[in-house]
Amino acid sequence: MSKVLILHAPGTNRDTDLAHAIQLAGGEAEIQPLSDLQRDRIDWLGYGMVALPGGFSYGDALGAGKLWALNLRTWFKDQIAAFVESGRPVIGICNGFQVLVKAGILPGNAQKATLTYNAAGKFECRWVHLSPNEENISPWVKDLEPIYCPVAHGEGRFIVEDGSDFPEALVALRYAQPDGTAALGQYPLNPNGSLNDIAGITNPAGNVLGLMPHPENHVSAYQHPAWTQGLGNGLGVQLFKNGLAMMKELV
Repeated sequence: MSKVLILHAPGTNRDTDLAHAIQLAGGEAEIQPLSDLQRDRIDWLGYGMVALPGGFSYGDALGAGKLWALNLRTWFKDQIAAFVESGRPVIGICNGFQVLVKAGILPGNAQKATLTYNAAGKFECRWVHLSPNEENISPWVKDLEPIYCPVAHGEGRFIVEDGSDFPEALVALRYAQPDGTAALGQYPLNPNGSLNDIAGITNPAGNVLGLMPHPENHVSAYQHPAWTQGLGNGLGVQLFKNGLAMMKELV
């Protein structure tokens, strides 16, 4: 169970970026199309982590992540349930986050939440600052420094469907100002209008993480938009190291 299983749905396009980030963090990634997983009946428990990358699965038909979420609820219902219940780490980024939410895997506390159209009513592609939430005890955010990375989505606004507050203990990452202080809903610091600046959440057990921004696209200093000026802070590689550490603890 030393490998990371990266799920590839038709239309996903960040799977190789995600594999690269995992490899830089010291892991071994294996990209598997959903069709191969279904045909070959591959046992997910042979892997230490499952990762759902970003992109436009199924062309965002019927809404972002909905058809891929249907795959998880039908073809792979038992596989994903057993994986989550085993305590092994799961991460969904951007479209992958949308899938985990719409499949009912996140938040995982019986509270209904969703990711819907950005408040600005347009696709957002920009760099954002992320601040880890110290009240979340998930290993995913352990010793995590602020991250600077891009977002690229049209449906990234996190809301709770009944309008209630979201448990603070499940908030993993928030959109923030450059100095790490709260974004306070200010656009474009909070690029989509998410409730309480929420950029990522975990389940109550802490082994499942979903986030809209793309930390896999800032794992090397040269990826920073101002790297030619000697800037390269806010790398996201530690997030993936934390996931790999969770794998090792389960061996």
